[in-house]
Amino acid sequence: MKDYHRFSVAPMLNWTDRHCRYVYRLMTKHSLLYTEMVTTGAILHGDENHHLFYSPEENPVALQLGGSDPVDLKACAKIAEDYGYTEINLNCGCPSDRVQKGRFGACLMTEPELVAECFDAMQSAVKIPVTIKNRIGIDHQDDYEFSHRFIETISKAGCETFIVHARKAWLSGLSPKENREVPPLNYDRVYELKNNFPHLNILLNGGIQSPEEGLNVMQNLDGVMLGRAVYHSPFILNDVDHLYFGTEKSEQSPFDLLAELKPYVEEELSKGARLHHIGRHILGLFNGIPKSRQWRRYLSENMFTDQAEFNIFEEAVKKSFDRTL
Repeated sequence: MKDYHRFSVAPMLNWTDRHCRYVYRLMTKHSLLYTEMVTTGAILHGDENHHLFYSPEENPVALQLGGSDPVDLKACAKIAEDYGYTEINLNCGCPSDRVQKGRFGACLMTEPELVAECFDAMQSAVKIPVTIKNRIGIDHQDDYEFSHRFIETISKAGCETFIVHARKAWLSGLSPKENREVPPLNYDRVYELKNNFPHLNILLNGGIQSPEEGLNVMQNLDGVMLGRAVYHSPFILNDVDHLYFGTEKSEQSPFDLLAELKPYVEEELSKGARLHHIGRHILGLFNGIPKSRQWRRYLSENMFTDQAEFNIFEEAVKKSFDRTL
């Protein structure tokens, strides 16, 4: 198992872009970060660099791919390796209608042989690890045998690492948001998979609200993945390296992080980015601190103009917390 598997931040569509990951890396140097899910079509027929470019400081970072064609996935895996990604992950867990129409995401759980073929095609093309992210079941196919067969089939193709979202997915009747909340969590299912596949790396995703809670539920698993809890309150990442990787406890404050972010923001603005492209990822930076609501309000009202610069963050700090960076 790679050390960085102990803690990772989930791929989140429209959220975990390169700016978001850069911010996260200022708080945790050792955990694994993920891109948003990128489809094979977007890479092969769209703006490849737009989807795959990232700052070297973001490493270790995994590219999550969406697709079901082994040839396309193989080509994209090689491109990702050439870009320097640490890992490649195949999405077998997203339940959205758009994903189903493309025959990828959670619906692939009904075709473990195809997933195994996709995995083999990708892994044969690259030296970096290829991993799978899946649910514990879909629709009424949600018994343990279903999960077991899926893991067993793909592991026989050589896959060693599975990130398991501990909810089943309903492929019709629930929105993607509801699929993250309505189907009940079943951590015991993930523990049972680990017990039956002790040689595999099994990571737990779903419902974990803090790094501390992640340690409590990890038990004999190999790691945990947090998603929306991190996005809404990103500073919880500041304790991750201490809790999961044994480093000294960080004395960094959210104000310190914001000051450290300044050179990056100014460079990105000079290249054509807009302040809100970065600012939207730090709206929750001060959650838990008195007057954090004023911070969020000031940014929401002032960071969307084309002329907005880093001083908007400095003014927000001054007006909200009566201090300077």
